[in-house]
Amino acid sequence: MSHSSPRRRLLATALLTVLAACSTTDDNDLITGPGGGIPSGTAVLTGSITANRTLAAETTYVLRGFVYVQNGATLTIRPGTKIVGDTTALGSALFIMRGAKIDAQGTATAPIVFTSQRAPGNRAPGDWGGLIIVGNARNNRSGGIIVEGSNGSVLGADPAGVVYTGGSNDADNSGTLRYVRVEFAGYATLTDAELNSFTFAAVGSGTTFEFLQSVAGLDDSYEWFGGTVDGRFLVSYEAGDDHFDASEGYRGRNQFLIAMQSTYLTPRAGAGAVSSDPQGFEVDGCGGGGCTAPAGGNAQSSGAADGLWNMNMFANFTIIGVGGGAVVPAQGGVGMVLRRGTGGHYINGVIARWPRQAISLRDSTSNNRFQADSLIVRNLFVAEGGTLTSGVVFDATGTNFGQEAAFAARNSAITVANATTAASLFTAYPTSITAATQVSAFDWTPVGTAAIATGGLSTFAADPRIAARAGTFITPTAYRGAAAPGGTKWWAGWTNYARN
Repeated sequence: MSHSSPRRRLLATALLTVLAACSTTDDNDLITGPGGGIPSGTAVLTGSITANRTLAAETTYVLRGFVYVQNGATLTIRPGTKIVGDTTALGSALFIMRGAKIDAQGTATAPIVFTSQRAPGNRAPGDWGGLIIVGNARNNRSGGIIVEGSNGSVLGADPAGVVYTGGSNDADNSGTLRYVRVEFAGYATLTDAELNSFTFAAVGSGTTFEFLQSVAGLDDSYEWFGGTVDGRFLVSYEAGDDHFDASEGYRGRNQFLIAMQSTYLTPRAGAGAVSSDPQGFEVDGCGGGGCTAPAGGNAQSSGAADGLWNMNMFANFTIIGVGGGAVVPAQGGVGMVLRRGTGGHYINGVIARWPRQAISLRDSTSNNRFQADSLIVRNLFVAEGGTLTSGVVFDATGTNFGQEAAFAARNSAITVANATTAASLFTAYPTSITAATQVSAFDWTPVGTAAIATGGLSTFAADPRIAARAGTFITPTAYRGAAAPGGTKWWAGWTNYARN
């Protein structure tokens, strides 16, 4: 048996000290030896990250419980990195806290993937929590409102939850997400309190979101709670609730969005349940306690400078529902639900195969905004809609406020072509449940003869309200939907269509 000299012991101690210090700033907690509890080449993320840190593609990272990137720290994630939710700490999630940043810039050939720890074939919605970003922009709720589910009984959770109200900087910068997928997320940490795949709470316009996909989430794919962040090239596949959900004074702009629902997946046992009202878009002015949005819908109709109005803009979206052959939750199956005093702009979209209806305008306050031109719907194409309502794709006469005549009176230019199939509109479209998991089955480029290849609002010059809201971020297009005829297939190479 050999014995180390005092000098060698001192050198070893010093080396361990240096390694421990380095672990707060780069690829740390790497377990390479036997008996570590996780495989070699895997690292555990847990608790709080309080200093700048970089995650590398050579390591698979396990989120164990709620992990918080704290104020002042930046989490950098390199292209091709994989982060999984720990199956022994259900509901594990990553929180980018107010004042912190995430710099996750993947590429089309090396996207960054947040996913289930379980093996392909055994994964399910609700396997882990999701990605939550909390910014310092304004919203329209007062008091200490917390991110839904952030106070749940998850390892490392703060019982008080994560507050996202009270922000004051609409230009706040929470970092960059580019070529990022979030898969099999959405765990219900409490009853009726599910985390989403992507949660954007009061995120400011200094933040960059581009080329993102939600895959098989239990709750909403994307949810914006107030804030001003813009986004481009967003994909949602098989949501357990809404594909795109915005509320509480969200004033960001988003262009080129795809949503595809071919079935409603069974969540992981104990993770929660599919929503009773899953929709394509669900947009609320404000809901819940502490709403400070004005009660009247006619004042300040442009909404340009009023932080209390919900004035989001969604342009060039293609949202596809399950059609008439699937069992639809009792209140779900609507392409766009606009309610609770919302405003906003919805331009150049395709809404197909939503079995209950295409558009519903739910309440008088939202209708006030609609009449005052602070809620604008323009140049949409509707196909295969209303299979559960005898082909009625608007609110039926005597219900709500979104009758076909109301949209016609506002020059909405909505084309309804229920006899046109979604499959006939696109270059490649999955025509069976099996095909809907194959990457080759998706090409959202309009076929040359498709009506959606034309009919878009190709200039905003005639309507100063739309032009002001679009600014330089939203580009007018002569086509409708998320893809240009003959244009770049921007979703190709980095999206995934797995269901388990």
